[in-house]
Amino acid sequence: MRAIFCLFDSLNRSAVNAYGTSRIATPNFDRFAKRSQVFDQHYVGSLPCMPARRDMHTGRLNFMHRSWGPLEPFDNSFPEVLKGKGIHSHLITDHLHYFEDGGATYHNRFTSYDFIRGQEYDPWKAMVQPPLERFREIYSQKHYPVAEGDEAQGRKSVRLQHAVNNLFIKEEEDYPGPRCYASALEFLDTNRDADGWFLMVECFDPHEPFCAPERYKDAYRTGWNGGVLDWPLYAKVNESEEEIAEIRANYAALVAMCDEYFGRLLDRMDAHDMWEDTALILTTDHGFLLSEHDWWGKNLQPYYQELANIPLMVHDPRRPELAGTRSQGLTQTPDLMPTILDLFDLPPPEEVRAASVLSDARREVIIYGMFGGPIGATDGRYSYYLYPEDLYAPGLHEYTLMPTHLRTRFSASEMKTAELVHGFNFTQEMPVLKVDALMDAARIPMHDGEAFRDTGTRLYDLENDPKQEKPFRNEVVETRLRGAIRKILAEHDCPAELYARYALDTPENVPVLASG
Repeated sequence: MRAIFCLFDSLNRSAVNAYGTSRIATPNFDRFAKRSQVFDQHYVGSLPCMPARRDMHTGRLNFMHRSWGPLEPFDNSFPEVLKGKGIHSHLITDHLHYFEDGGATYHNRFTSYDFIRGQEYDPWKAMVQPPLERFREIYSQKHYPVAEGDEAQGRKSVRLQHAVNNLFIKEEEDYPGPRCYASALEFLDTNRDADGWFLMVECFDPHEPFCAPERYKDAYRTGWNGGVLDWPLYAKVNESEEEIAEIRANYAALVAMCDEYFGRLLDRMDAHDMWEDTALILTTDHGFLLSEHDWWGKNLQPYYQELANIPLMVHDPRRPELAGTRSQGLTQTPDLMPTILDLFDLPPPEEVRAASVLSDARREVIIYGMFGGPIGATDGRYSYYLYPEDLYAPGLHEYTLMPTHLRTRFSASEMKTAELVHGFNFTQEMPVLKVDALMDAARIPMHDGEAFRDTGTRLYDLENDPKQEKPFRNEVVETRLRGAIRKILAEHDCPAELYARYALDTPENVPVLASG
């Protein structure tokens, strides 16, 4: 068996024609849909980017135990499982987060990898004195606040780095996304006659900034003549209709580029008759709000369907009868790990709580969420967002042996709260650090505090209100979904204190972790 896993970042379901009408032309995604099984009820698990990837690697939800972070020493990662069985796994990625403090253990699980430089704020090109005046002429200051003296300040710093990187991307083939797929085609040509390999092609696009070569923009021109608008802030919409249209057009252009380069991989599979012995999976980690619900981005708002219900298409050469069919079963991100192992006829490790999407396993309810934030749940008919009573209530802890955040290590103030405690049922008998998460409350749970408090627990009827415009409350439905949340938390050996955080009854035999 050979398998290819194409992972895009922030590829909205609504941007793929195979999932319904879209103003974006996606002929190659649609072409693949005819060769694959299309999953209509596929959802996220842990959010955002790196927690989602930990789900993919381990086959477990992880948002209840820690925030953004690396794979842990006790995590069984699917490429490492493959490696242990003599299957070569190769990662091609331009995802810069793998090379920051909070993602530094993922790429090394693969047998080999190729890191494509230059995406987003990858510290790729060094420019001690960047041309700020030129940048002011090119970019809208709404998205690129790069005024003198601001370049070292958080968000402004990363956007300035992106502007610097773009100075060195001159031709289409210089863009990171096309370079990812060029590397993938090279891998296929080199290993065309080999068996027993897994290729993961991970393209950061169409994640913001929505930066694509000019030819992809032609079909989506809005007439905008202002500065570049391609990196909306994660916030409530305050742009004009013209600005909104331009941002959405830039996203569309980037999706169109993703579709074309994915098509080149399909062409190579066609040319070399790979469909009979090579599996292919296409999916994403989460969606992105493009002014729907009056929001940009993710992380700050409820996990609306635009964020949570994501595309998944799977071609299994062992099951040609599934080509062009659709599945209505509830699946989610952690299921990718046992699915990949299933393709190679390998059983998942015992701590895995997900199931192969190629099996007959079916769920009644799935849950998803971010560390410290609301817990989302759906049964396919209803979507439910269960919020804690108080975002900053004491008792929220990180459980880890890898104390790093996105781009930093845990601070001294955080580590002063750490105690070594007995681990969970998935930590291979290793003790773990229990760290007070509220010592760095600004990032709990990567939400804006005011927006978080203004939202609160709510329920939507997806059958009668698919755009989620009419939140309501229903005691019978909520009781059933809360019971499912409680059950799934228990299956994942959730920390005991989280049941109180979400006003859930603590299941029997859930111990409070004692000091080790």
